[in-house]
Amino acid sequence: MPRPLRRWWVRRTLRARITMVVAVVALLVFGWVAQVTSAIFASALTDQVDGQLRATLDTAAADITAGRPAPPGPRDQRIRVLDSSGGPIDGGDAPRLTDWQIRDLRAGKGVSVFPMYMHRSEPEQPGPAVRWVGRVVSVPDGAQRLVVVGTEFTSYLNVFERAGYWFLPGALLSMIAVAGTAWVAVRLALRPVQRMRQAAGALPPGQRLPVPEARDELRALAEELNALLARRDEAAERMRRFSGDAAHELRSPVASLRVQAEVAVAHPDPELAQETLADIAVEAERLSQLVDDLLMLARADAVDLPEAEPVDLVAVAKASAARLGERGIVVRVEAPTPVLVLAAPREVQLVVDNVLRNAARYARALVRVLVLPAGTQGRLLVEDDGPGVPAEHRDQVFERFHRVDEARDRASGGAGLGLALVADLVHRRGGTVRAAGSPEGGARFEIRWPKP
Repeated sequence: MPRPLRRWWVRRTLRARITMVVAVVALLVFGWVAQVTSAIFASALTDQVDGQLRATLDTAAADITAGRPAPPGPRDQRIRVLDSSGGPIDGGDAPRLTDWQIRDLRAGKGVSVFPMYMHRSEPEQPGPAVRWVGRVVSVPDGAQRLVVVGTEFTSYLNVFERAGYWFLPGALLSMIAVAGTAWVAVRLALRPVQRMRQAAGALPPGQRLPVPEARDELRALAEELNALLARRDEAAERMRRFSGDAAHELRSPVASLRVQAEVAVAHPDPELAQETLADIAVEAERLSQLVDDLLMLARADAVDLPEAEPVDLVAVAKASAARLGERGIVVRVEAPTPVLVLAAPREVQLVVDNVLRNAARYARALVRVLVLPAGTQGRLLVEDDGPGVPAEHRDQVFERFHRVDEARDRASGGAGLGLALVADLVHRRGGTVRAAGSPEGGARFEIRWPKP
């Protein structure tokens, strides 16, 4: 389809496009029906005429075979006796028949001669349409004769022509009727969709569209819209909680910075100012880490997932452990076999970094990392010898801003966002996260991704 026509087509409304398609299809169907009807009508007329002519031909052929002259026949029919090449034997004028028509007559087929057909090289002569049937017979002396019987076909053609005049107008009128019906039907069919759209736009949070009882496209649309509304309400609720929790979390370090700065201004003691600046630097670092975590969570919520690819979980775990080891943390990585997981490399790195950093924050001396295959999944176990996670907090530890021990977590610099980011990234790839207790008495975090 040319681009201007395509552009014009896509600018039309759905109702107009459906109506135009239905109108074109209806016109083609009715035109085809008209052609088929015309062909059937013409065949029926021809068969009727041929039947009358062959009845006369039987009588004439019997007389010619017996050596008698051809009978006069009915008034509206003419009987001619020709030689095998189509030349007249009965003394009449040469019939207006072409060579191929003579061959068809000798073969027992009927032929129609219209005014525009000419016999060999004769000049064009107007005349009536004639239908001929013929048969080859043998006369008593053994010669072959072609007996033909014809009748004027003009009256039948006039009937057929008059009928044909009504086929096209009838097809056009039928097409208009079908197009009008399609326009009204599409308008009525789209009316529930319009009402559904208006209702969806006016629904307050928490309410859903009524689902039709009939299991049709409208029911499927209503269910999809309700699912979309549920996701909208969930996202709005998460954003509301996220905004409130973020404001609450940011209020404390900002207020602490302000108080310490005011103290430094009110008491310009060099020793006190140095101590205050050290506290301000600690709070600023904590505030910076909190802002980074908030930005990372916001990006994880808003950005579409990158395309998944096989990621070497063992290599990522060893690289993350090496970065923690540079800070004086003992991290032991055990991986008896290579393990590939299906995710994005950056996601796996973020997950492993956050889990190891969380374990190192509370470990006393050791963080143990195990990378193992588990059927159709890749399994990452991170254990520490710290205080562990109480059983009543193991399901909530992956929620945003959740802290097991408020004072201890704030002292360690945790904002309650790292594990929430881990859960979001893993769940979006079809994986699972779980918190439990380790054999050393600390915490164990088990993370699973699907394998490629």
